[in-house]
Amino acid sequence: DDFYDSITPPGVGPDARAVMRQALAGMLWSKQCYFYDVDQWLRERKTHPLRPPGGHGSRNESWFHMANHDVISMPDTWEYPWYAAWDLAFHTIPLMMVDPDFAKDQLGLMLSPQYLHPSGQIPAYEWNFGDVNPPVHAFATLLVHTQQAAFAGGNDVDLAFLKESFGTLRTNFTWWVNRKDPGGLGLFEGGFLGLDNIGIFDRSATLPTGGRLEQADGTAWMAMFSQNMLELSLVLAEQDPSYEADALEFFERFFWIAAAVDPLGDHADEMWDAEEGFFYDVL
Repeated sequence: DDFYDSITPPGVGPDARAVMRQALAGMLWSKQCYFYDVDQWLRERKTHPLRPPGGHGSRNESWFHMANHDVISMPDTWEYPWYAAWDLAFHTIPLMMVDPDFAKDQLGLMLSPQYLHPSGQIPAYEWNFGDVNPPVHAFATLLVHTQQAAFAGGNDVDLAFLKESFGTLRTNFTWWVNRKDPGGLGLFEGGFLGLDNIGIFDRSATLPTGGRLEQADGTAWMAMFSQNMLELSLVLAEQDPSYEADALEFFERFFWIAAAVDPLGDHADEMWDAEEGFFYDVL
């Protein structure tokens, strides 16, 4: 009781206090040991791309490097007892209230060599690690840092955590730029980037109409990713001036994306519809 009293804002009433405590208990209860050796899984199906007899067609075949064996925060240990990377990033924010070390470890897992693809992609979820989720790990890293600094009165900066996270997040950012911006214009495409499965077709697959789909939401996520990396680099630059170049780079990245979604003048193929006041995907 003393612990939960210490983390509950004074203005929260009794009913809301109970809801808050129950919600945090639910987060703690959804931890589960997750063990998945993809190398072994592919060998058992004789579809490992680097081991005889070799073959293709199994899911996750390009993720043979993965050896997951950790306690991880799951969305639901009964209905879907596996991690989903962007859910997990959001989990770390409330978990910071009750277990900061565990929260930071969870962010670090997805960025570790046992999870992150050598190309820089963060694994999405068990049935297709190569699917594309919104890039929210920089956002979560920033909020986790902000919470920790607030708890410590603004004097606590975990530089080791921030530097290690920033370096790997930069690799992930580069993956997005190289793989999901085929035109090199700052317009991103391909993947599960909206709200869960809402969509009239699978944007990870070939379009039924042919052509390409430049995504307003995917591009917006990358604009936010740029902003988050800018903020992280500014925090680091206060301690290490070498990060000032990173701050300038991500500052520019944001404005390149902004210029791409709404270029100067009127263009038939731009995302911004001035009449309706809305950003649209462009086919």
